[in-house]
Amino acid sequence: MADLVTFGETMLRLSPPGDERIETADQYTVRAAGAESNVAVAAQRLGLDSAWTSKLPDSPVGRRVTGELRTHGVTVDVVWGDEGRQGTYYLENGDQPRGDNVIYDRHDAAVTTATPSELPTGRIENASGFHTTGITPALSDTLEETTATLLSEASEAGTMTSFDLNYRSKLWSPEDARETVESLFSDIDLLVVAERDARDVLGRSGDSEEIARGLADEFEFELIVLTRGTRPALAVAGGTIFEQPTFESTNAHPVGTGDAFVGGFLSQYVGGTDVADALEYAAATAALKRSIPGDIAVVTPAEVEAIIEGDTAAMSR
Repeated sequence: MADLVTFGETMLRLSPPGDERIETADQYTVRAAGAESNVAVAAQRLGLDSAWTSKLPDSPVGRRVTGELRTHGVTVDVVWGDEGRQGTYYLENGDQPRGDNVIYDRHDAAVTTATPSELPTGRIENASGFHTTGITPALSDTLEETTATLLSEASEAGTMTSFDLNYRSKLWSPEDARETVESLFSDIDLLVVAERDARDVLGRSGDSEEIARGLADEFEFELIVLTRGTRPALAVAGGTIFEQPTFESTNAHPVGTGDAFVGGFLSQYVGGTDVADALEYAAATAALKRSIPGDIAVVTPAEVEAIIEGDTAAMSR
C-alpha cells in the first residue's frame, strides 16, 4: 500500500541545449515532466512510499515515461490506451530580454479519456494521502469529472486529499478555473495555492494572511498553504499561522520548483510531521530543485537536511 498516490498527466519535455532556439535546434534533451508525477518522485526520494497513476498510450513513448519514473522508485500504475497520443512540451530557455518559452503539444493525449472505472481507485482509497492539481481537470471534460470522482471517493474513504491549484493560463481562463476548482473544494483537506492565483483566479483580496484565513474559513480546509515566490510561504492550520522563508538558491532551473515544494511538504506531512517542520522541508527541497535540470527534484534527504542546517559546501569529496 502506498503512503501517497498522485493522479495526472505526465508529458515528455523536449529542451534544446543551452539557450538554443527551438526552430534552429537539431538536438533535444528528453525528460518526463508532469506536476503530479514530479510530486510523487520528490516524495518517494524523500522517504514516502509513492505511486503515480494515469493513462498513457501503449507505445514506446508512453513506456519512456514510465521507465523514467520507475528509476526513482515510484510505483507506476497506469492504464495503457489503444487510442490517444503521448503529450509533449517544448521548453526554450533564454536570458532576458527574451525569457523562457513553453510550447505545449498535448491535444488528444491518452490521459484526457481516463475514467474512474479504469483507474486503481482501491489504491487511492487505501493510501494515507491522495494528490492532484488544477492542471488535470483543465485538460478535458472527462478529466474534470474523473478528478471530482477520485477526490470524492478518497475523501469518503478517509484518505487525506491535497490539491495544488497550479493555474495554467494556456489551458483555461481564470473564470473557468475558479468555477471548476471551487466545486472540488468540499473534498479537499489541504489546498496549496500561489498567492497570485488566489487573487487572479479565486478573486481574493487583502494581505496574505487575510487571503489564507478567508479561504480556510469559507471552505473549511484543514490546512492551506499559500506560496509567495521569493517571499516566505504562509500556512493556516487550525487557526494558527505558520511562515517559512525561502532558502538562498540559484534560479538556473526553476521549472518544477513548485512541485518540489509540494513533494517535500507531503513527504513529511503525510508521515505525521508537524506543519512547521514540513514547510521547512518543502522550502529546502524547492531551493535544491532550482539547481537541478529537468522538471524532477532529484534530491536526497541528506541534501535537504543539509540545506535546513546550513551545512552546505562547494564540493562534496
